[in-house]
Amino acid sequence: MSNDQISAPSTPEPKENAIVRFLRLTEVDTRMLGMIGALLLIWVGFHYYGVIVNDFGAFLTPRNLWNLSVQTSSIAVMATGMVMVIVTRHIDLSVGSLLGVTAMLMGVVQVWVLPNIIGLESPFIWMITVVIGIMFGATIGALHGFLIAYLGIPAFIVTLGGLLFWRGSAWWVARGETIAPVDANFALIGGGPYGTIGATGSWIVGGLVCLGIVALLISGRRQRVRFGFPLRPMWAEVLIGTVGSALTLGIVLVMNSYPWPKGIVRQYAAANNIEVPEGGLFIPHGFAIPVLVALAVGIFMTFLATRTRFGRYVFAIGGNPEAAELAGINTKLMTMMIFSLMGALTGISAVIASARLNSATNALGQFDELYVIAAAVIGGTSFAGGIGTIYGAMLGALVMQSLQSGMVLVGFDAAIQQMVVGVVLVSAVWLDTLYRRSSV
Repeated sequence: MSNDQISAPSTPEPKENAIVRFLRLTEVDTRMLGMIGALLLIWVGFHYYGVIVNDFGAFLTPRNLWNLSVQTSSIAVMATGMVMVIVTRHIDLSVGSLLGVTAMLMGVVQVWVLPNIIGLESPFIWMITVVIGIMFGATIGALHGFLIAYLGIPAFIVTLGGLLFWRGSAWWVARGETIAPVDANFALIGGGPYGTIGATGSWIVGGLVCLGIVALLISGRRQRVRFGFPLRPMWAEVLIGTVGSALTLGIVLVMNSYPWPKGIVRQYAAANNIEVPEGGLFIPHGFAIPVLVALAVGIFMTFLATRTRFGRYVFAIGGNPEAAELAGINTKLMTMMIFSLMGALTGISAVIASARLNSATNALGQFDELYVIAAAVIGGTSFAGGIGTIYGAMLGALVMQSLQSGMVLVGFDAAIQQMVVGVVLVSAVWLDTLYRRSSV
């Protein structure tokens, strides 16, 4: 028998698990699925804990979910910037204190300064205040970035010093006095019955998001064809578009299911000569303005991170700082710009937080740095650098806020809440370490 007639016994290829095959073909991010699963577990757990203890589940209700979306907005905005910071192997511990001092500064500007210059009823008060808040945050962030990049001081030390300095400054601005009420137009940015876009506006936003999902899928498929990359099966494209659109419309339905309080409805009806029927007048909240602000920031930051040279440089620096510098990237200027961007986003969060409270207090933003860092890490941003997503951080912010909101609803005291946040943060870093080891 000739040698070429002798063949080694062939080993059958292992059969691919159906779930693994589905994930491979749809290219769904497994980390995102894990976060969604954890989020659903948190929601259902807190809801049925309330059912068992109080005979009433208050978590999975339109009212609580609407409030949860508003509460998440401020943290989500800052978390998008923290992704950029952590991706480049830095950290920013000062965001909570910077939010506090920025909110106090904006309170002084719109309550004590601008009314004496342009008049109490001027429609420009809120615009000028917002611009000042964002510019102040960006300037302080740039200062932090300068100290880190050009003076060589570690980011941990610079921002830890910033945490202490700006928290003290928040008290010093008005000697601890609460500044209230803020400008009426400014207050709308914080939400509330009048700070929403109503049912019709929410359906329009939902429709635009659905169109955006379809457009992204079509654009992505065309790009794959153009560069010769493998294509997802058509059923996978249709499934992703259908699930994304259904989820979007479901969120709109929930937001529109929460009506205005009866007292405010009566005031609104009386002011507009509307007759209230016997069963009451149902006026939906719809999406709150801070939620739309967070959505706009998320879209902008995703574009910045994935479609611009700036974003490519950020991830190149995080992947290998030395190689990035040798490739001609000005890593010092980039570091300064990243921290300035983080400061500007903190200014936006300060607008949302103070507008929602309808006042400015020196305690605003306390411990927010923990929630922001935890949101970014839970969302898949690695402390090793070079890895992170904007949508993951925003989903992580929702997870953190759901934990906090749920603990408040079931009656956990503040000490337990802080303990849980600490455990979640350490666990998230540990899971990230395990994930990176398994990926090697």
